[in-house]
Amino acid sequence: MHTTPHTPISLAFRFAVAALLLAASGLASAQIREFPANALRGKLQVLQPPDILLDGKADRLAPGARIRNITNNFTVSGALVGQTLAVNYVREPSTGLVFDVWVLTADEIALPRPNTPKRRWFEFF
Repeated sequence: MHTTPHTPISLAFRFAVAALLLAASGLASAQIREFPANALRGKLQVLQPPDILLDGKADRLAPGARIRNITNNFTVSGALVGQTLAVNYVREPSTGLVFDVWVLTADEIALPRPNTPKRRWFEFF
């Protein structure tokens, strides 16, 4: 059986790399995203795609709607059925249907959104 001795330098290097990776993941999750100037804020509930409730009113997602989760990765509307989410959204200009959606983090909810009435974070749930 062959064992590799761990020198103090190799262990210190491994801990340093692990610490950097943890710090980097924490910074990424705390990052506030930039949203288009025309994005509005609302409370979204996906019923049966493409049917949604937006601020309690019946609405629809546009064909090809893009939904980004809190890590800014794309997700499908079917994965959100039944959830109530605070979002920023943009409507498709020619149809008026909801086209771009960003699910918000608590830090993003706390920031005021131009053209949208200010709400406290708990009003979204």
